[in-house]
Amino acid sequence: MNAFKNYISSFFSGLSSLLKGMRVTIRVFFRKKTTEQYPENRDTLQIFDRFRGELVMPHNANNEHKCVACGICQMNCPNGSIKVISETVTDEEGKKKRVLTKYVYDIGSCLYCQLCVRTCPHGAIEFDNKFEHAVFTRDKLVRQLNHEGSTLEKK
Repeated sequence: MNAFKNYISSFFSGLSSLLKGMRVTIRVFFRKKTTEQYPENRDTLQIFDRFRGELVMPHNANNEHKCVACGICQMNCPNGSIKVISETVTDEEGKKKRVLTKYVYDIGSCLYCQLCVRTCPHGAIEFDNKFEHAVFTRDKLVRQLNHEGSTLEKK
């Protein structure tokens, strides 16, 4: 008789568990679908503003940027995907200062941690929403962020 009670109680326990699982499944089945049909919906695709897709260096209409080549972003990058190449020049007053020659960014090794953007004291770099980076060779993922002939923005 005791074995029969155990059988009945375990049967109803299993049935209860099954019904709970089915309730969750049916609730999810009738929910609005969130799958994006990419790439067919490229024109209507909405990407959130906080999405980190690619590091960019904004330039104004005069081809000027805000980077002073301090190298803080390069130091804070955990895997070395940023290389700031600069040279020291002497201005009219005889002061030596750094000038950005090349700002190289490797998208293929970037962790998108945003440490570079957060620690930049001048706000010279930011993340863009561009996310399509499929290429056949990794060399195409290395980009120079400063434009040719660009200079430091005058304050």
